[in-house]
Amino acid sequence: MPELPEVETVRRGLVPKLVGRRIVRLVQRRRDLRVPLPARFAQRVEGRTVRAIDRRAKYLLIRLDDGNTLIAHLGMSGRMTLHDGASAAEHPFDRHDHVVLDTDQGWQVRFNDARRFGLMLLAADAEVPRHKLFRGLGPEPLDEAFDGAALADRLKGRKTPIKAALLDQKTLVGVGNIYACEALFLAGISPRRSAHTVQGERAERLAAAIKQVLLRSIDDGGSTLRDHVQPGGELGYFQTRFNVYDRVGAVCPTSGCGRPVKRLVQAGRSTFYCTRCQR
Repeated sequence: MPELPEVETVRRGLVPKLVGRRIVRLVQRRRDLRVPLPARFAQRVEGRTVRAIDRRAKYLLIRLDDGNTLIAHLGMSGRMTLHDGASAAEHPFDRHDHVVLDTDQGWQVRFNDARRFGLMLLAADAEVPRHKLFRGLGPEPLDEAFDGAALADRLKGRKTPIKAALLDQKTLVGVGNIYACEALFLAGISPRRSAHTVQGERAERLAAAIKQVLLRSIDDGGSTLRDHVQPGGELGYFQTRFNVYDRVGAVCPTSGCGRPVKRLVQAGRSTFYCTRCQR
């Protein structure tokens, strides 16, 4: 599933081509994704100008000039690709191009989702913070206000392993399996450690590591393991920088360690870590 860096990469790729542009056509090529697409979808979107594109957790928020927000989630395999007039004509629709937007400047955005776990919804701007998708979500890890103290507060009393706590979107948002493994490695914290013990200096290290790994991945265009591509079609390459994720048996990259990266299963998810460097 795309995690925060992949969604942020998509957002940044769409902004130059969509913000300030009018949507002149919306083609809906099926009735539903994970949930039904909005009623009168084309009628409600066509003619609207995009004011801004924001992100909350792993959701894209496309702000329209009529006071509504188009909420989009990429699901497990979704992608949004950009085509100018010439390239759109040269590339016929894929059978998984389910929603297509054309702008007044000639750019076309295709929402492609082979597994159809994504979604698109319309909601009034004022309703978005109270929408059921966003109620109860934790803080954004890239916000200035998120630091070790904020993380420690979210972990108080939590007896689950710290890895599981990081995957809980009520703790903080956007950190999935890849970036939880990488951040815990950078912070030198065992994924088995009970979450409530990550306080003080440990929490400071982990909060800093989370920010570091997310920002590095965004700079690299995200991680392309299977489906993720940037809107312009480029692959992300943060996967070439993984320290531990999916590197079971490889030598720990910490100088002088020499231990192999280990794998364990936590709550049905693979965790990769170093038994020596992470405590």
